[in-house]
Amino acid sequence: MAGLSLYFEDGHDDLDDFGFDDDGSECDGIRITAFLDAGQDNLTPLGRLEKYAFSENVFNRQIVARGLLDVLREFSDNENDFISVMETVARMSEDGEPTVRAELMEQVPNIAMFLHESQPNFPAAFSRYLVPIVVHYLTDPNNQVRKTSQAALLVLLEQGLICKGDMETKVCPVLLDLTEPSSDDDYKIEAVAIMCKLVTMLSKETVEQLLQRFCELCSDARLFQVRKVCAANFGEFCSIVGRDATEKLLMSKFFDLCSDSLWGIRKACADCFMIVSNSTSPEVRRTKLSPLFSSLISDQSRWVRQAAFQSLGRFISTFANPSSTGLYFKEDGTLLEVPTCPSDSNSPLCIESSNGPTVRPSHTPINQDGRSTPSLESMSREDSDSDSTHTPPQNQQEGQACNNNNLPPTNNKNKKTEQTDQNCNSFLYWRPPLADISQELEMLKGQGPRTRTEGEKKVVVEDRKMSSLEPATCSQIQKVLDCLQPHMDDPDVQAQVQVLSAALKAAQLESQSEEEGESESQTPEDGEPDEKSSQNRVITEETQTPEPPTQQAKDPAPTEEQKEAEADTEKEPEPHESPHNSPVLIRDDSDHSSVESELMESLEGKEDSAFNQNVIPQQLLDQYLSMTDPAQAQTVDTEIAKHCAFSLPGVALTLGRQNWHCLKDTYETLATDVQWKVRRTLAFSIHDLALILGDQLTAADLVPIFNGFLKDLDEVRIGVLKHLYDFLKLLHAENRREYLYQLQEFMVTDNSRNWRFRYQLAEQLILIMELYSHDDVYNYLRQIALTLCSDKVSEVRWISYQLVVEILQKMYACGAHELGLNFINELIVRFCHCPKWVGRQAFAFICQAIVEEDCMPMDQFAQHLLPSLLSLSLDPVANVRVLVAKALRQSVMEKAYFKEPGSAYLEELEETVMTLQADKDRDVRFFASLDPNMMLMDTSALI
Repeated sequence: MAGLSLYFEDGHDDLDDFGFDDDGSECDGIRITAFLDAGQDNLTPLGRLEKYAFSENVFNRQIVARGLLDVLREFSDNENDFISVMETVARMSEDGEPTVRAELMEQVPNIAMFLHESQPNFPAAFSRYLVPIVVHYLTDPNNQVRKTSQAALLVLLEQGLICKGDMETKVCPVLLDLTEPSSDDDYKIEAVAIMCKLVTMLSKETVEQLLQRFCELCSDARLFQVRKVCAANFGEFCSIVGRDATEKLLMSKFFDLCSDSLWGIRKACADCFMIVSNSTSPEVRRTKLSPLFSSLISDQSRWVRQAAFQSLGRFISTFANPSSTGLYFKEDGTLLEVPTCPSDSNSPLCIESSNGPTVRPSHTPINQDGRSTPSLESMSREDSDSDSTHTPPQNQQEGQACNNNNLPPTNNKNKKTEQTDQNCNSFLYWRPPLADISQELEMLKGQGPRTRTEGEKKVVVEDRKMSSLEPATCSQIQKVLDCLQPHMDDPDVQAQVQVLSAALKAAQLESQSEEEGESESQTPEDGEPDEKSSQNRVITEETQTPEPPTQQAKDPAPTEEQKEAEADTEKEPEPHESPHNSPVLIRDDSDHSSVESELMESLEGKEDSAFNQNVIPQQLLDQYLSMTDPAQAQTVDTEIAKHCAFSLPGVALTLGRQNWHCLKDTYETLATDVQWKVRRTLAFSIHDLALILGDQLTAADLVPIFNGFLKDLDEVRIGVLKHLYDFLKLLHAENRREYLYQLQEFMVTDNSRNWRFRYQLAEQLILIMELYSHDDVYNYLRQIALTLCSDKVSEVRWISYQLVVEILQKMYACGAHELGLNFINELIVRFCHCPKWVGRQAFAFICQAIVEEDCMPMDQFAQHLLPSLLSLSLDPVANVRVLVAKALRQSVMEKAYFKEPGSAYLEELEETVMTLQADKDRDVRFFASLDPNMMLMDTSALI
């Protein structure tokens, strides 16, 4: 309103045109709609509106455009007048002056909100009159008008004021026309920008209509600005259209943009890489996006490398599998455990993954590849309920059919169940089936054992680890396969499944032959009995479908122990032939020491830190670990270490605690970085990392770093203090108790004016109280709480009073009445008898909080605290009496213990309240007479 005077500097005549009186004393109260008031022209308000809306004076038209909302309110009572005003607005939108059109467009969101609130009276006014104006201004020749209309359109979408039909029939067609190849360059660039901003607010069906045009714009060879806008908003399109459309239509365009000749476009691709990765399948993420990202990491432009390194940790986090880690991040960044399925409290955890259907992680040891692998103990349990397999996203119906029938087989399963399992096998769905080797097995059985000769297949005796397996090996191997099904997107798991499937089929064939010739016994051709069958199983090596060369390259090399064990078993004599109940694993000799050793470790649930991790491509991990290299700070980004620290919890969650050794050295390097911002970042996330690593690794590797942060700068200590409870609750009781002696150190800060540090300490003490016994709370936390209650800042004192109440409640909840009584006496001496009125006021507040939260029995309160509270009703300071009246009237006298007719304290309480109701201070009388059921006034500002 004050800005209206700027329009009236040309002279007195302009004021006459608007019908304003030249009175400087009332200038601040000028109404924009004052021109509607009756004047000397004898025109109606609508006629006067027409006069000024189409006046030759530009300032007149600007004032009308600016006051349209008030004008509509003036005429909202009459529908005919309202429609006339809207038609006037539609004609004003064709004004030849750009400033008038821009002024009009600025009022459109406010008018739309008014119409939305008055929709029952004017249901179609916005869609009929204002939406065409907004769409028309998107093609306005004036740049300011176009920018204003674009901003107005975004506001309308954010507020939900424009309907889906108008978007599809009025807005989207205009955007498609503006992005035609023959369209003007300026229009095209602006239309692409607004189309990319609108995509997050549109439905998936509408976005699919724009998708084809977006793909064409990504390949615009003439305007790099168009490609840059597309690259910057590529992730939003991918997240809206979904995985299938992303991989079929958008992925090739993304590859082109990542290799664009302009570094700004490549940098925009690096910024949105994580969002694109989240919209793809794990296979595409590993095989296609990982090499592409590596090319951005090594880009010739420093700015591209900088953006890629900043996005590296976030991209690695997209490889995380909640079914393996048991943890997941919420949208607000909170790290939570995967909730258990409500249908079965004993079943594994389940979570709805953003990349696919529900997956269930197992409560089993975690293998080197970051995937949960069942142990022998978990396999031997005879559970009737089992995990559902991972439904392939390409065909969920077929996957669901598999889930219904793919149950772990038992020892007494019938032929129908066997047939069902083979016809609906998730392994057969994901990968081509293995070659049929039944004929080769029959030939081997007919020939019997043969002496090994050069050029023939060898008979290799497996290590004694598998000698203890019973005939139920088929059931156990099937359970392993069922548990590995949710992780078939991992190539390393596929290798395990390939070997296990061959073992299962061979074991089933051996079991069938055992039933046919149960009474027959076989003797070696040389007549020697085979006693070693009680210790080892014979693994006959025969023709098998070879693994792809890429997979063989990934298999780890055999260890020295495995070589020695194999050599020893081959040298030992074989007195007896292997019994029929020993499963036969058909495999190739070149593959023995790699896949078989990995299978054995998976079955036993053991971990071997000597192997490299298999969760993410090793090249990505190496690039992430290089972010702590000082050379990177000089050649890439001076704050690259901070970005590494920021994304470290996500990388650790992805790798899993079994691969913590890959990150341990990097974390220790960051924890001792010379930049306090790097250490501060780690301090704020150390509690999340502790939850990821578990109690053992936390105690061994994180506690020393945590202790170092406690002695760091205040900027670093605040990160530790803010999540002190979250970290301490993850420690064992004996380790947790050591920090009781260090809590007092938080009272000392580099800057005494940093009162928020003490406020945060009080908040954390309220939380960590549950972690310690009542004796520890009384001996260590009590004194800190009393000190904080005397703080110079009222906000710190207020939260400290809550802390005192919590301490007293814990004393009585634990049955430590003697300690509670000692604490009460200390409160009376320190606060009730305090020479400063602030302390006495605090005592009244504490008493009210104790009563409201039932911290102690009311008879104990009446005996030990009530007399002191009543004595403050005669306090000379009115602010003290105000809180005494509030505590008595709203809390104490509302308790049944004091309201009973036979209560010994009822009469004294009523007399005190009546005295306060006659107090000379108005506020005291108000709170003493206030009805407890009324809205209570917040008096914390008085403390």
